Amino acid sequence: MSKKHKTSQERWQDFRECAQPLEHFKKGLLPIEIVTLAYAAFTLFLTFCLWGELQSPLLRVCERLAIALGVIVFYFVYKTKPSELTRFLRNMYCLALLLFWYPDIYHYCSVFGNYDHLFAETDKTVFGCQPALVFSQILPGRLWSELFYMGYFSYYVMIVAVPIMALWKTRRLFEKTLFIVLTSFFFYYLIYLFLPVAGPQYYFPLIEANDVAVGVYPQAEEFFASNFVVGDSGLPSGLFHSLVSMAQVGERPIAAFPSSHVGVATILLILIWRHHKKSAFFCFLPFYVLLCLSTVYIKAHYLLDVFAGWITAIFFYLLAHWLYSQLHQHSHSSSKSKSSSQSSSSHHHHHHHSH
Repeated sequence: MSKKHKTSQERWQDFRECAQPLEHFKKGLLPIEIVTLAYAAFTLFLTFCLWGELQSPLLRVCERLAIALGVIVFYFVYKTKPSELTRFLRNMYCLALLLFWYPDIYHYCSVFGNYDHLFAETDKTVFGCQPALVFSQILPGRLWSELFYMGYFSYYVMIVAVPIMALWKTRRLFEKTLFIVLTSFFFYYLIYLFLPVAGPQYYFPLIEANDVAVGVYPQAEEFFASNFVVGDSGLPSGLFHSLVSMAQVGERPIAAFPSSHVGVATILLILIWRHHKKSAFFCFLPFYVLLCLSTVYIKAHYLLDVFAGWITAIFFYLLAHWLYSQLHQHSHSSSKSKSSSQSSSSHHHHHHHSH
């Protein structure tokens, strides 16, 4: 019996059937996994662009492949044993990667020099003084210092508390909250990759104290490319001071503008306002206010960074929210199309046999 040549339509059908597992994988991904892979892909592309200038570009590539492999492994663990727990682990894996992504920025932005002198100058010009210095001089002493360090530390408490509050309500809200927080971080990281600003806690100890007082801000490009030492803030020691110092172990001389501390805290506050009791919002509010002030008081940020943090927060929240609704619809419509494609494929097979 002579073999008939396949029509292009049949060929396409065969290809579709071969590609189906891949298609299902793509559609089966959680929104949080999609943004994680997208950020990994973007920084991979950036690695190739900056290949000659990066310290160890091959290592950066391997790290990204390992991260993608992790997403795939957690996905298949879930497929094999679908449960609330395995789904929860998929979400937590993507969130835990923040511990990797943040210091990772340093490898890229150190290629672009350093712009602290411009930000210190701008603060001086706009506000007529150097807020990061003046603030702690106006309110000196251990009591004020501890109060502001407590405010700064409450950021870490908020980041843990808000997703837990969401999980307490529904899984849907939990996944949405994690997505919005993680995606917002990625938006900030996309700025940090190309805009190296270390912040006063690094920059001021580096230049002469006299220069800071007079308002002379020399460029510090070469120094940050090879060193990072958090300068002593010169503030009194205490419980919250040491807690913040412990939390800052992973800090790098990067990521000052816009302030992601202020930005992400603002986004967390928006999430509390929209999805939780108003009483919870008012409980967090005083800590939030202290947090925003503390970034300048402890010299983590220029005042300009704080304003930029507020403005970007609203924009990034709206963008992350919109992205979530897009990706969420995408994964939901896929489960419907999956069942319809199964019925159509069984019909297709039946049709084949009758020939």
